[in-house]
Amino acid sequence: MATKSRKKTTTKTVLLVANGDLRLSANQTCWAAQHKMETDLASVVKSLGYTLKRAHPFKKDEGHGFIGSQKEGLEIFSKIDRNTPIIVAEAVWQYSHHLLAGLIAHQAPILTVANWSGTWPGLVGMLNLNGSLTKAGVNYSTLWSEDFLADKRFQKNLEGWLTTGEVKHATGHVRKYGPAKASARAKKVAEKIAANLDKNKTIIGVFDEFCMGMYNATIPDELLFPTGICKEQLSQSALYAGMKAVSNKEAEEVFNWLVKKGFNFHFGKNGKTELTKAQVLEQCKMYIAACRIGHEFGCEAIGIQYQQGLKDICPASDLVEGMLNSSDRPPVKAADGTVINKGLPYPHFNEVDECCGIDALLTNRVHRALGQPPETTLHDLRWGDWDQSGTTDEYVWVFLISGSAPVEHHIGGWKGSHGYRQPAMYFPKGGSTLHGIAHTGEIVWSRVFIEDGKLKMDLGRAKVIELPKEETQRRLDETTPQWPIMHAVTYGVSRDQMMARHKANHLNVAYAKTAAAADQCLYAKAELARLLGMEVSICGTDAKGKKL
Repeated sequence: MATKSRKKTTTKTVLLVANGDLRLSANQTCWAAQHKMETDLASVVKSLGYTLKRAHPFKKDEGHGFIGSQKEGLEIFSKIDRNTPIIVAEAVWQYSHHLLAGLIAHQAPILTVANWSGTWPGLVGMLNLNGSLTKAGVNYSTLWSEDFLADKRFQKNLEGWLTTGEVKHATGHVRKYGPAKASARAKKVAEKIAANLDKNKTIIGVFDEFCMGMYNATIPDELLFPTGICKEQLSQSALYAGMKAVSNKEAEEVFNWLVKKGFNFHFGKNGKTELTKAQVLEQCKMYIAACRIGHEFGCEAIGIQYQQGLKDICPASDLVEGMLNSSDRPPVKAADGTVINKGLPYPHFNEVDECCGIDALLTNRVHRALGQPPETTLHDLRWGDWDQSGTTDEYVWVFLISGSAPVEHHIGGWKGSHGYRQPAMYFPKGGSTLHGIAHTGEIVWSRVFIEDGKLKMDLGRAKVIELPKEETQRRLDETTPQWPIMHAVTYGVSRDQMMARHKANHLNVAYAKTAAAADQCLYAKAELARLLGMEVSICGTDAKGKKL
């Protein structure tokens, strides 16, 4: 899909739109941070000789100034001059489809701008919007900063966009993958899996497509078919009905299994703000129902949307997702009495991010073939900061997700993991998270995305490090402390390089036993993706700083 060129303009006025959540509570809570960001951004734009003008008003009746739905976004863009440059300013998570149609039709330069904060995750929202614009073939530029008023580099780049209509970022860390890099064993594993997918095909199950406006996370079937992977379009209403069919006894068995394993539930009495056993028992029913439905339809991996629809009628799915992604998990029997995926993960892709779904499926097969840990999960590229404890002089990413990380990724496994109530702002019916701190080790990170009408995959290497308790807590407090966290240092990829290249708010991670094994897994998966027709790129270096 060719990207649409943008008309350069000579106007000194720049429009600003602020996209938000669909949930009113989130928009109201986050408005103060967004307002400060816009004020600072307007000040910088003014200092550069331009005027930043809001394209839509503050809504007094709702207490925020975000675009809160696609309907509202379409109405706003119908009144916008398409020939005026526009900045999408994001200090929060946002639903990309609210304004995607308007941006596709816009004729003048587009700039996406994000803050740099763990608490107010505009950078996460912007990465999703960037991935969505990339998939849609829309030409745009992007910038981010911790402090708009003091960041001279940001100001220089912004001035460049104001005068030329574009910003270019260095992406020399990205190289096209070539099969010559892969070992004979990696190639053999990839070829065997590719041949199997070509002959036998497989299925990913999707419990209602398109979560939270993530247009970039849905894959058209015609792009999936050449990989040998098909989609089974399942319904969250069927999942809820399946939950109702699970007996209280079965739910108690799963709950008791978790307690016996040493999982640390943090219960209270007020279900509106605290975790209760009743919430967890519903999650146990969802876990059993998800396993059985997925097994019934022959799904090798499954994704639950949850965020819209189910959130209003039952507890969150995150503990469910973490259990599914774990090898050490409560057994669930199928109709014939056999245990479903006994001793193995049942790969789950959070928020039905199908790009992460096919990635998880391929990772699971590759790692099992190479004798490496098969557990995988996606994380938000939530935030990053220099280590404030002085333990390391490296830039440390905060990989964070709402609860779907497997216990094998956590220090202490089940005994080292905790169940906290999901924040009421997002999850009105509560439900337990599967919180833990990721253990040290070597990982492969990856992302499947769509660009130019093609499936593409980026892969890189990283290490997970241990930080002091105080520094870990600082990072949790800056983000969402109930959720599982991973302290990651990417090899050969700086903060700004990652932001310039990455086409999603999510990335997949999987451990390997050694650095050499992680390299082998990376090349085997790269080769497999190539054989399945994807365009593959390798980002950064290995653990020793050598280009991969």
